[in-house]
Amino acid sequence: MTDPTTGQGTSGPTRCGYVALIGAPNAGKSTLINALVGAKVSIVSRKVQTTRSLVRGIVLDGPAQIVVIDTPGIFAPKRRLDRAMVTSAWGGAGDADVVALLVDARKGVDEEVEAILAVLKGMGRRKVLILNKIDAVERPRLLDLAADLNARLPFDETFMISALGGDGVDRVRTRLAAMMPEGPWLFPEDEVSDVPLRMLAAEITREKLFERLHDELPYQSTVETDQWKTMKDGSARIEQTIFVTRESQRKIVLGKGGQTIRAIGEAARKEIAEAADTKVHLFLFVKVREDWIDDPARYREMGLEFPKE
Repeated sequence: MTDPTTGQGTSGPTRCGYVALIGAPNAGKSTLINALVGAKVSIVSRKVQTTRSLVRGIVLDGPAQIVVIDTPGIFAPKRRLDRAMVTSAWGGAGDADVVALLVDARKGVDEEVEAILAVLKGMGRRKVLILNKIDAVERPRLLDLAADLNARLPFDETFMISALGGDGVDRVRTRLAAMMPEGPWLFPEDEVSDVPLRMLAAEITREKLFERLHDELPYQSTVETDQWKTMKDGSARIEQTIFVTRESQRKIVLGKGGQTIRAIGEAARKEIAEAADTKVHLFLFVKVREDWIDDPARYREMGLEFPKE
């Protein structure tokens, strides 16, 4: 068994466990999990509530394997999809060995963080606090924020990081590894996620969709991979459908003369090819499905449980 960070063999008993990464929307959970894993396993967007299902990234540190669960942002749910996402997030936290609360240091303790703290108090799990985006906050304010949060709920450890810049991420990885229980690894050492490639491809396209149309497209849009066919030359022919709820949204996604959908497809194709390690031929289709947000099949496709009214 080899430590991927040093290329040298590891010694001592192996460790393996689950860490649930929770927080308010846009705290930086997806950016952090990608930094911990060292590969893209979760989509990153400045549009809130883009992570919808539980994404498990597999992190190695010496003899330890850490399965980090990137949960949807926890917020006050208003719609059926919101409720499914929040239920998924708390379900992931309840099953973890360690719960890591990620807080945007610029925002500090707002109503969303207070609501999360109230639930965490009743959870019998080891808890760590991670203050993110510290490069945008003066140190005295960071120390005050850490003290305030620990006074509200004592954490086993507190970390200060910049997930985007990488500052402090190595220490988080090392300390989480030490917290994992002894036991065999659950995944092969070259695996970075348990997310099926078809689902990751759909998530990559959804990320590019939001990047391109952040201010024009509601987050009630989804992408599904309909076909993944391996060609004779080893390349992949992939067909995906972008579901929107209105004809006006379909026109926005297509763009004048199809320019927007082509740009989205090209950006997605490059990242999917990198993830799949093969040449990719990507074909995108846009369909209007007004009631997709109330369709149980769409929730199953996203890995969510369909909530009843």
